[in-house]
Amino acid sequence: MKTILIVEDIELNIDLLTQILADEYNLLVARDGMQGVTLTGQSHPDLVLMDISLPVMDGYEAARNIRKSFPSLPIIGLSAHAMQGDDEKAKVAGCTDYLTKPVDEDLLLRKLKEYLG
Repeated sequence: MKTILIVEDIELNIDLLTQILADEYNLLVARDGMQGVTLTGQSHPDLVLMDISLPVMDGYEAARNIRKSFPSLPIIGLSAHAMQGDDEKAKVAGCTDYLTKPVDEDLLLRKLKEYLG
């Protein structure tokens, strides 16, 4: 079973992602960017779902840090920000892809299949 690390600080969002993904994937949760970087190094997940607006270290910085050690790890940025250029900013920071919140469940599952096979 593939492992997905959810880096998210809002409990409701964690619960929603868990409901969508728990049957198909092993899930790990980090509640801030620093924790996300640490957990990635310790547990080597197959994919990271990275919220952009996080405490301690934002998702951009966390993605940059993860990318240094794991250049091919898929990182999907998640954000309520849907302004033009937000997706490009996430990709420049190291995210492989970018989805806006509220997350479209079908789109998320398609992306996971695309990156995880």
